[in-house]
Amino acid sequence: MRIDLHCHSTASDGTDSPAELVRNAAAAGLDVVALTDHDTTRGYAEAVAALPVGLTLVTGAELSCRIDGVSMHLLAYLFDPAEPALLAERELVRDDRVPRAKGMIAKLAALGVPVTWEQVERIAAGGSVGRPHVATALVELGVVPTVSDAFTEEWLADGGRAFVEKHETDPLEAIRLVKGAGGVCVFAHPAAAKRGRTVPEAAIAEMAAAGLDGIEVDHMDHDAEARDRLRGLAKDLDLLVTGSSDYHGSRKTVSLGAYTTDPEVYGEITRRATGAFPVPGTGGA
Repeated sequence: MRIDLHCHSTASDGTDSPAELVRNAAAAGLDVVALTDHDTTRGYAEAVAALPVGLTLVTGAELSCRIDGVSMHLLAYLFDPAEPALLAERELVRDDRVPRAKGMIAKLAALGVPVTWEQVERIAAGGSVGRPHVATALVELGVVPTVSDAFTEEWLADGGRAFVEKHETDPLEAIRLVKGAGGVCVFAHPAAAKRGRTVPEAAIAEMAAAGLDGIEVDHMDHDAEARDRLRGLAKDLDLLVTGSSDYHGSRKTVSLGAYTTDPEVYGEITRRATGAFPVPGTGGA
């Protein structure tokens, strides 16, 4: 089995629609794909309706969190999307994305970069607005060559010249909310240092004690040394180890299935979840 547990669609900052994502996942030879858009479940219905035979969909979301001043992302899988407490927190985070983007645009204007809200809104195309949309605007204007090049201290990285904070959930609270909604929690790309400051291992241990299920080890932003270190940490903390592409369509160079999760780990994730269950494809439109 080939299992990719971290993918984005146009419901947040990917470039494939949810329907295109599942079709492309099947074409890439995946058996299981997770839809984990940022702080939203808006793409679920379209993805399920288009799900090809032979492909299983894991519903999820990538939650924006912050601990000790460091931003981090928590992958939440197979939770009940209608559970009120987690839904309210996702809406709070999502609603803060627009003023945050406008704040970044204002900072860029002060730096002489003519990004506009209309441009970012067009790029987002109704998705949950995030830094990648602002980064794409910088690419369109020729300020940086790629989206990744916008995530530096010069521009949009944490603490960068045009960075603006947004509401982010304490991960211990996020874990509690996800568990309350019957879901499973995995810390996304914990050693992605090029994105900014990373969470110290002591904090990961605290999250493990609070119910964190796993850490995403095999990821494009982790080198071999980081992966080895994280595998050791996962063993010490009795955490599951996942691998994922963090696919964003054409917004990133990584391909679907570039990194995958072991079938036994996937099986354990599904066994732990009680809020929702994987959806088998039935040959959607």
